Amino acid sequence: MMTWKQHFTSSVGKKLVMAFTGLFLIAFLIVHVYLNAQIFLPDGREKFLAGAHFMGTNALTRVLEIGLVVGFLAHIIQGLMLWSQNSKKRSNGRYAVKAGNATSKWYSRSMGLLGTLVLLFLIMHTAQFWIPNRANQFATGEEIDLYEKMKVTFQNPIVVVLYVVGCISLCFHLVHGFYSAFQTLGMGTARYKTMIRNIGVAFAIIVSIMFAMMPIAFFTGWVA
Repeated sequence: MMTWKQHFTSSVGKKLVMAFTGLFLIAFLIVHVYLNAQIFLPDGREKFLAGAHFMGTNALTRVLEIGLVVGFLAHIIQGLMLWSQNSKKRSNGRYAVKAGNATSKWYSRSMGLLGTLVLLFLIMHTAQFWIPNRANQFATGEEIDLYEKMKVTFQNPIVVVLYVVGCISLCFHLVHGFYSAFQTLGMGTARYKTMIRNIGVAFAIIVSIMFAMMPIAFFTGWVA
């Protein structure tokens, strides 16, 4: 029998870790995009800040943040390991590369690149908002005004462009990852394959557009 370490490091084990952590992160994206969408509602500033305050001070969400960080790290590490493993397989012969190109989408073969772009986007996002807010809470016990910080941050066109590029990368990453997660868990059968794939594409597009609209809305003055 395989040990837990062998299960974790096996090809199947890596895919299972990617699937479970991916679904956990998808749940986080749903909550995050719902909170962001508050800025487009009447009294959007107050509703957004109320939601951000709850997420930043509620004991349960603070505990979940630890799980979120662990989930991100596990997803990134296993993703890099799978990408490296698949790259070695594709480099074994020209036929394998051609076969892969004929039977898979470009974004499925580019998950390493897309994942790296999403990671850089995540680092930039947390450095601009999450880390300063948590640091200020730790130092003073008070939260920063995240709404005002967004207004200032998203006046920089370079930052806005980088966010949009990050959201495009996230979209393609989710298109592949959403279906792949359910497929790994045995739900990608002929009966559900098309439905899961369509839901995944719709989810990826809606979430990515919602995230991209936030910097665009502040930059263009749509929200103030």
